[in-house]
Parts: sequence; C-alpha cells; structure tokens
Amino acid sequence: MQKIINLFDFKQKINYKNEILGGLTVAMTMIPESLSFAILAGLSPLMGLYAAFLMGLVTAILGGRPGMVSGGAGATVVVLIALAASHGVEYLFATVVLAGILQLLVGILKLGKFVRLIPQPVMYGFLNGLAVIIFMAQVAQFRVFENGVESWMTGSSLYIMLGLTLLTISIVFLLPKLTKAIPASLVAILIVFGLVYFFNIDTKKIIDIASVSGTFPSFHIPQIPFSLETLIIIFPYALVMAGVGLIESLLTLNMVDEITNTRGESNREAAAQGIANITNGFFGGMGGCAMVAQTLVNMNAGARARLSAIIGAFTILLIILVGGPIIEQIPMAALVGVMMMVAIGTFEWVSFRIINKMPRHDVFIGVLVAAITVILHNLALAVLVGVIISALVFAWESAKRIRARKYVDKDGIKHYEIFGPLFFGSTTAFMEKFDVVNDPKEVIIDFRESKVVDMSAIEALNKITYKYHQEGKTLHLRYLSHDCRQLLRNAEAVIEVNIIEDPTYKVMTNK
Repeated sequence: MQKIINLFDFKQKINYKNEILGGLTVAMTMIPESLSFAILAGLSPLMGLYAAFLMGLVTAILGGRPGMVSGGAGATVVVLIALAASHGVEYLFATVVLAGILQLLVGILKLGKFVRLIPQPVMYGFLNGLAVIIFMAQVAQFRVFENGVESWMTGSSLYIMLGLTLLTISIVFLLPKLTKAIPASLVAILIVFGLVYFFNIDTKKIIDIASVSGTFPSFHIPQIPFSLETLIIIFPYALVMAGVGLIESLLTLNMVDEITNTRGESNREAAAQGIANITNGFFGGMGGCAMVAQTLVNMNAGARARLSAIIGAFTILLIILVGGPIIEQIPMAALVGVMMMVAIGTFEWVSFRIINKMPRHDVFIGVLVAAITVILHNLALAVLVGVIISALVFAWESAKRIRARKYVDKDGIKHYEIFGPLFFGSTTAFMEKFDVVNDPKEVIIDFRESKVVDMSAIEALNKITYKYHQEGKTLHLRYLSHDCRQLLRNAEAVIEVNIIEDPTYKVMTNK
C-alpha cells in the first residue's frame, strides 16, 4: 500500500487548484499540436489524440518526474514519416512497440544517465533542424489535391488560408504580452474557428483530411509479417525513435529539475516512456515522448504533482469520445499558425547571439547536426554524428595540452614533470618530450599534474621504459594516483614499468 501511495505522490502536499487548471490548460495546448503532428506524418488526426492520451496518462503515473507532460511529439513523429509513407500504418504501430521495448530496456539497465554526454552545440543543431522540419511541413499544408493532382493553392483559397494563418500567428505572439492566464494557442484557434464558422468562410479544415471522432482506444496487434525481414525494416526506425524520444524526454526532465530545484529519476522516466510507447503501438497511438512546451505550460500553472498530467490526459480522452464533430471543423490555417509558432519557439535563437563567442568547431558541429536533421530527417543519426565529432574534437584539444617541465637535481637525476592527461591522443606528443640518448643514468617522470587514462597511455609508458632500459638507464614513475597505479597493475601481464612508491604522496579516499 505504501508503494502505491508513493507512486501517486499522495504524501506530497498538492495544490488541487493549480493541478486542475494546469491539467486543463495542458490538454487545450496539446490538442492542436497532436493533431498537427499526426497530419504532418500523413496519419489520421485521431492517432495523434490517442498518443496524447496514452503517453500523457502512462508517463504521469509511472514516470520519474512529477509535473512533466508527454504526448505525441514532433521529435519522434518526424522519424516515422518515411516509414508510414512506404509501408503503411501497421508497420508504424510495430515500430512504436519496438521503440518502446528499447526504451524500457534503457530504463531497466539504468542507461538514462548517458544523455549527459550530449554537448550543447549538438542540442542547438538538433533543435534548430527540428524547427526547420516542422516549419516546412506547415508550408506543405498550402498544397491541395484537385482531380487527383497535388498543386499549390492559388487565388482566393490561398489568400484566405494565408490570412487566417497570419492571424493565428499574431494572436499566439501578442496575447502572452497581455495575459498568460489563457493559452494563446487555444485562443487563436477559437477566434479563427469562430470567424470561419460565423462568416461561413470556405477554407481547408481538419475534416477535409480525416475524421477525429473516435471511441476508447482498443487493443490491436499490428498486422504485419512476424519475420526477420520485417525486423530489418522496422528496427532502424525504432532505434532512431527510441533514441530521439529518450533524448527529448531526459533533457526535459533535466529542465524541470532546474526549475523546481529537485531531482527526477532518469531511468524510471526512460522505462515509463518505453511502457507508454508499447501501449501506444498496441492501442492505435502514433507514439511520442516528453513535450517541452506543454511541460513549461504545466510548470507555469503552478502544477508540481502527477495529478495535472492525469487530468490533462483524461480531458483529451473526453474530447475524443464526444468532441470529435467540433474538432473536425477547426480550420487547418489555425493549426498551421500554431505549429509555425511552435517551430519558431523550438529554434534556439540564442545560438545566433552567442555564435561569435563559441569555438569554431562548436559552430561547425551545430550547423552539421542541423543540416543532417533537415536533409535526412534522421534526428538520431544527426545527434550521433554530433556527439562523435564533439568527442574527437575534445580528444584533439586535450592531446595538445600535454607538456613537460624538465630539470636535473643536485644528485644528477633528471626530472620530467608532466602536465595534462596521457591518453591515446597525446601519446605521440608525450614520447617526443624525452631525450633518451643524452639523459643521465637515472630519470624520474613526475605525474603529479597528469593522469594515465587508457591502454594507449600504458603502452607509451612501456615503450619509453624499454628505450631507457636499452640505453642502460633507470626510469621511475612518480606521483601516480591510486587509479593510475591500479590501471598499471592490471596491465602487468603485458608491460613492465618501475613505479616509485613515494612516501610523501597520499591519496584521499572515502571511508
């Protein structure tokens, strides 16, 4: 019983007013995005609403961060566009299930902490590329099918669509400057909807794309061949979706940690995201992850517990069951305007302001990640490439920092004081510091300001020891830290080094 109490945070003091208002506000802001993201992927808008309900409910109950909101997010949906177009929606459902399994495994194996390895320039590039994709997808809504041929809107239909879109953007932009009590996106949709309805304006609506009236999500096993060939098709997409979803979710978790000055559970959140996506795949949702904008809306409403996200999820379910006919009459221009503002908000404009202060290699990494995201629509690949290049740049910069200070003491012993880490990238520069032929009979290498990091460093020590041995000279290694000594002891079977156990050198340990 106590575990159940802890699960729902009933021990936590809850402000029910803030939780209820936060949940209702989150639902109203999530609906237009869920619909737009589903349409963006060429799916039924109903799949977007199902994802908003299922992701929101499951992660609210099981997630590692009270107050965080999940739904059918664009970061994951963008990944599945090509698969849905080439193989159909059943393959998409199977991919969402497999992505959920991968995320669940990350949580079980406690691998969520590795999101910290993503550098800030990579995140700038990722978010900027995602923003461009979302914006361009909205531009595509200005195309129509006529007589089986797709073409751009022209004439009055174009002007009406453009005018209503600009009106939506204006409201979303200006209203928060007057009041933040009501979600600007919801007000914009209601105003545009009212204009179209009362003035009988002929424009593109949600019903022109698909119906959103539905029932409670029902269990459905994806109708695909259960074969190795199918796995080969869906696994790359599932891997990408799982990676992107976890990146977005865990970064959102870190953001909420900073806002609330508390600490969430990254591995629990990863497992919850996985269970939510598995549920989506079997109950007709398009899957998703944490949603930054909705989480911020929830935080700004004062919600801090799980109740707000639960209320938001059930509000969306209520709309699915009874509000479909109304939702279907929403003009597409309203959703396009909202999503364009989402794209503008997603774009990291600060990256332009600080570009002159960033190292050139960080600028290059950010631009490259954004380019890969936009061109290939492969967000996980873009992040992976960015992380790898960042790691290589770090290794190169660290390798250049190794240096040696040399002197001969009163006893005729030559000392090499090493500064900087000794690892695979710096071994060549390290070896060049020594004058083996002309050095005296006894040499000490001082590692007080250095650290032996990897096997390449151990091999470099072995080589330099062997060179001095060939010359009939003695080499000592001094001031190695405890972990460096342990690393060398672990390599005793393959190398030979001579370590001075300096009695004045003490290693602090935690008792």
